[in-house]
Amino acid sequence: MKHHLNGYLAGLSVLLNKLEKPAVLACLHKCKESLEVPAMELLEPGMELLTNSDLTELSIEGDNKTNLEVLVKKIGYSNSREFPTPGRRNLHLSTVVMCDRGRPIKVPPVESYIMVLQPQQPSIEINGTTNLARDYQDFRNGVRVFTDLHISVQPSGKMWKHGESMSVIQKKLDSCIVSVYPSLNPDHESLTLPENMLTQFGIVAKISKDGATVSGSDIIYNYEEVLRQIQYTNRKPAYYLNRVFKLICSEMNGRFLSNEYVQTLTVIHPRVPTAKPSAAAPTEAPAQTADKQVPAHLLLSPQHVKSPVHTIVDHYLETKMSDRTQAVIAPPGHAVTIIIVVCVGFLLFMIVLGVVRIRAAHHRATQEEIQDTEMAWDDSALTITVNPMEQLESPRPGKPGTHGQSHIAPDDDESSDDNSSYHDDDLDSTDEEEEGSAAVSKVKDLEWDNSTLAI
Repeated sequence: MKHHLNGYLAGLSVLLNKLEKPAVLACLHKCKESLEVPAMELLEPGMELLTNSDLTELSIEGDNKTNLEVLVKKIGYSNSREFPTPGRRNLHLSTVVMCDRGRPIKVPPVESYIMVLQPQQPSIEINGTTNLARDYQDFRNGVRVFTDLHISVQPSGKMWKHGESMSVIQKKLDSCIVSVYPSLNPDHESLTLPENMLTQFGIVAKISKDGATVSGSDIIYNYEEVLRQIQYTNRKPAYYLNRVFKLICSEMNGRFLSNEYVQTLTVIHPRVPTAKPSAAAPTEAPAQTADKQVPAHLLLSPQHVKSPVHTIVDHYLETKMSDRTQAVIAPPGHAVTIIIVVCVGFLLFMIVLGVVRIRAAHHRATQEEIQDTEMAWDDSALTITVNPMEQLESPRPGKPGTHGQSHIAPDDDESSDDNSSYHDDDLDSTDEEEEGSAAVSKVKDLEWDNSTLAI
């Protein structure tokens, strides 16, 4: 730097081979809010008027009291801001009177104020169509997004040409943002802006996959012309149903915003051709050719015009096709409804039956478990005691019988022979008695000890 500046500069801009506008330079050095100085023609000889650089202080010196009063009354307050900050502005008036001997006398100061009211806020409105439908070819060639865009600022004031208000040439916009949803696919989608208009109006544009930003202070009319020329191109429109574009404009560095204007571009997809019936095609073709030939025959000679002859085969085919169409279109009868109701009822019955059987089986198993628990023995305290002395002391009943029989046998041979069968029977009975006595002895051998038995 020439002056060896050691510090930081905020908002520094360098113009190459250009000069800044006088209005911009005056704005940098002049405050928007200041006191208005009276006209110099009102000054009389011997009077002096002094001000500071910001025009916030004013000093008047003179010998004429009347002229001083006139000059003080002509002092005013000015605020050149388009939307000034509302509030109170205080004023202080101090007066000093010099006597003949040069003694100053101070007059009590006067305090006053000026109230700046809230200005009417501008309302930026964007209007236009909300939906625009185009076919494949239009999207491939390019479609203008905002064709009938209109921007207005309220209060509008007087009307201008083309039905627009004077605000389009009096008011200015700072920027407009165009957003695309969803984002653009750079492979086959693009947004284009008119380069010649941007250069002519001094507006800067930035394009990305999310949309475009147009910035620069200019009148509304020029912004409308630029926005109406924004073009959207899609080389593969079959992949999309619609595209949504949103537009927002601002004034005074974003202090005032417009409404959100939404424009939807709809892709018109071609209809899929329906397949014609193959059976009716051969029969309808001759009739169509005959219908096409009638005007030519009519121009040549009206007497030779003949209507096509309908054969029995054509009538039969047409009847069959109409019957088949009616059979296909005819709605299903009550039989289908009855079948569906029966099936649903049977299914519900099977479900209920299965649930009942499951509950019965579960109940039966529970009852069996309860019965088994009640009939079970407690073998923990059961004890069997056998007394061996009872086996030795008990007499055997079978021996006396046998001795008696042995004494009876030697009496005589004949009686023994005659009584052999009886003796055999007696032996059998004796064996049975011995078995019975053995069983009785076994029963006596096993005896329950009920002293420790607990049931």
